[in-house]
Amino acid sequence: MTDWIGRTFTSETGWTHLETLVDIGNRMAGSAGEREAAVATRDALAEHARNAHLDEFEIQGWDRGTSAIVAGGTEQGCIALPRSPPGSASGPLVDLDHGLPDDFAGRDLSGAVVLVDSTVPDHAERVVHRREKYYRAVEAGAAAFVFANHYPGGLAPTGSVGTADAPVGEIPAVGVSREVGARLARRFADETVTVDVEASLGDATSQNVHAELGPRTDEALLVTAHVDAHDISEGAMDNGAGTAMVVELARALAAREDELDTRVRFVVFGAEEVGLVGSAHDAATRDLDRVRAVLNLDGVAAARTLECTTHGFDALGRVAREVADRFSHPITIDPELGPHSDHWNYVQHGVPGYMVASDTGDSGRGWGHTAADTLDKLEARTFREQAILLTALAVALADDGFTVAHAAPADIAAACEAQDLAAGMRVTGDWPY
Repeated sequence: MTDWIGRTFTSETGWTHLETLVDIGNRMAGSAGEREAAVATRDALAEHARNAHLDEFEIQGWDRGTSAIVAGGTEQGCIALPRSPPGSASGPLVDLDHGLPDDFAGRDLSGAVVLVDSTVPDHAERVVHRREKYYRAVEAGAAAFVFANHYPGGLAPTGSVGTADAPVGEIPAVGVSREVGARLARRFADETVTVDVEASLGDATSQNVHAELGPRTDEALLVTAHVDAHDISEGAMDNGAGTAMVVELARALAAREDELDTRVRFVVFGAEEVGLVGSAHDAATRDLDRVRAVLNLDGVAAARTLECTTHGFDALGRVAREVADRFSHPITIDPELGPHSDHWNYVQHGVPGYMVASDTGDSGRGWGHTAADTLDKLEARTFREQAILLTALAVALADDGFTVAHAAPADIAAACEAQDLAAGMRVTGDWPY
């Protein structure tokens, strides 16, 4: 039977939900907009799946005020990085280029305002996350942190700081455009600059969205995404498209429910952008031994080719390649670890998991985490093509003929060490072992 393919390619369910999400406006973790988006997602899932509901949890609240960089009597445009502490700090501007570990090595940055860019150059042995650059600056005694985009276009990047144990960062942190970063480095290196951040802190509430389909087996496949987005943009690619894809998969799988041998649980997380809080809450309250696998969608539809990071679980790579071969549609497979989305709160415990994004041919975020993450960058055609592939993948994962073994957490830890991820995770407070 292939009728489902035509129905999926002509479906308006997921794309319409994506439009609903981007039209809400601010979906920052803990905001009224995030809750509105979660409620809309619950209601959309309820049209196709059973037991649709919200699960609330407490988070650290953070609301943006105005921010500024003052250098040489000029004010340079910037935005606060979420969960930056409010405050003002002045010091000599030190440009550390890409902010790689070697750029920090042996540097006494006491009282400095540290400038780094968002690039991870080809010669770097691994991805160096924004938060690692921030906490290396903190460790070296910096007074403030300036994070410059490496993409042109006047787009200041966002992205949170803070850790699970200390959700508000230690020093003021702002994002600036590539152009402002270049101007600061050229004109004001080693001169005193001031970084000023206004932000409101307090208690807040986020929520995960749940629904399910298929037989009521103890074991379940989790199909996940996150509904929150940074407040400076529509959050279309990151991650309205992922949430909309979960809704589209619920519609498609409901029509094929008799083919599912395993329960499929849909979980749309809140508060991903501020430290994977929603997925951490879910993983802590779930029997992980009963999770067959996690299919996490974060950044789909940004380009026509899906990219599946499989975290060393060879069986996940094989079944994705089988789907690609069946539809003669490429899927890029990355077998290594990727600890920076909601799947990680399961994978770190040995649960097999995918991180599914788009192969854009670029190692950076592109429009993501900037004001340019808007709906016009995405195509309904790409969304529908990927919905077909992901529906087929979900059905294959839920089939009794598919098996994938959990890993020992010690083996995941060893893989982190082997891929040189552990050192950075220790710096950011993300090392769970």
